[in-house]
Amino acid sequence: MTQVSFDSQDFRRALGRFATGVAVVTARGSGSVPIGMTCNSFTSLSLEPPLVQWSIANNSRNYAPMCAATHFAVHVLDAGQRELCRQFSARDIDRFANVSLETGLHGLPLLQDYHARFECEVYARHEAGDHTIVVGRVLRLSHNEGEPLIFYCGALFHALSPEPTGI
Repeated sequence: MTQVSFDSQDFRRALGRFATGVAVVTARGSGSVPIGMTCNSFTSLSLEPPLVQWSIANNSRNYAPMCAATHFAVHVLDAGQRELCRQFSARDIDRFANVSLETGLHGLPLLQDYHARFECEVYARHEAGDHTIVVGRVLRLSHNEGEPLIFYCGALFHALSPEPTGI
């Protein structure tokens, strides 16, 4: 296999040209303490069975508790949730401070405000480079009207101009 040389920063800049949604993944940690983190690697995987996936860095402080969880929830963020996105990506704070929660399936800590929400059981985990891909089988979902929060070129946006595509 031939590979042209590039550095990790150039790779990261090129990947940043792909707009993604922004989500918060939550789970029950040890002693039922809620754990959560911001994620932009969330995507659909399969309709039958209903599967989604996201990835976590193997050196993340959340790696061990997230990988020990048997269930998780993915909350796709709404355009007005920039601060919540920042809160769940900050270090050394209570990420759940001043966040309205409800209890979901299997005791999952669920954010009450979201654009879309997926409650999942872990279906598989796959090590891939410096990340682990977490695949979840969707057990329950819900969604709301509004505009999604978008991550593009290292910044958060929310402007969309929807046009019918026929896809």
